Amino acid sequence: MRRAAIERLLPAAYQRAAGPGSVLGALLDVMEALHAPDEAVLADVDALFAPYRTPDGFVAYLTRWVAMDHVVAAPRADAPLPLPVGRLRDLVAHGALLARWRGTPYGMRTALELATGVTGFALEEPADRPFHVVVRVPPAAADRLALVTRIVEAEKPAAVTVEVTTDPTPAPQDQPSEEPS
Repeated sequence: MRRAAIERLLPAAYQRAAGPGSVLGALLDVMEALHAPDEAVLADVDALFAPYRTPDGFVAYLTRWVAMDHVVAAPRADAPLPLPVGRLRDLVAHGALLARWRGTPYGMRTALELATGVTGFALEEPADRPFHVVVRVPPAAADRLALVTRIVEAEKPAAVTVEVTTDPTPAPQDQPSEEPS
């Protein structure tokens, strides 16, 4: 608070006594200086909770706020994050959307795409196996199979079993043969 604002909170007799050079005036100056650091933090407190403005160290904490803590779950507290910070920021920013679609194929696919940065996840529900989902992981995300499995297990409905498989690497396309002219 500014000195003038603090002074207005005082009774009228104290306000008259808080003139420049007085002991009470000096005390109000000290009070203003003591409030300044806290007010600076409070002025930007919204930046702590904005996914793209918060400090890097706070992003993992925010993933827990939006129920995506299974993504950053690590066996040890000092283990590095399983995703780049930018991916975690995307998950936090889309937290409400992911919560709304949790348990659906769209929600699972969206969570997987946001976490890995790779599109092309296929979810299939075999007709001969009710309450079972096969998640096909594109080759570009095959190196993050542990993360994909953790997300699939958390995002699937409770009564559904899942199978996570990697799509075979696409075969290189044959080069067109040159025809003689």
